[in-house]
Amino acid sequence: MADQQRSRGRSRNGGSTNGSEESRRRRGSRQIVAREAVERVREELPALLGKPVESVLGVQPDDDGGWHVIVQVVELSRVPNSTDVLGTYLVTLDDDGELEGYQRQRRYIRSQPDED
Repeated sequence: MADQQRSRGRSRNGGSTNGSEESRRRRGSRQIVAREAVERVREELPALLGKPVESVLGVQPDDDGGWHVIVQVVELSRVPNSTDVLGTYLVTLDDDGELEGYQRQRRYIRSQPDED
């Protein structure tokens, strides 16, 4: 039992593991956490779309170790802003956090209610 406790926090080669290696092991094959996935999307998607991300609507892991992030983008600003045209995008990241692709899921007026 004491040997098991001593071996925790050590890599296979006997050296100490750092916190990020240990957290990666706990997450499985995922290289980044949800917070980092969102940060990557907020940094990279605006460069591709030419418009800033207004809000993050959701984030969830995919089956391959990557992430799906859903964001809202103002596609057309209008006055009053309740008539802005918004787009909802699904962004896919691989297990290293690299943006693999994105697709607009919906386009709507800000004041338009959700269709459920």
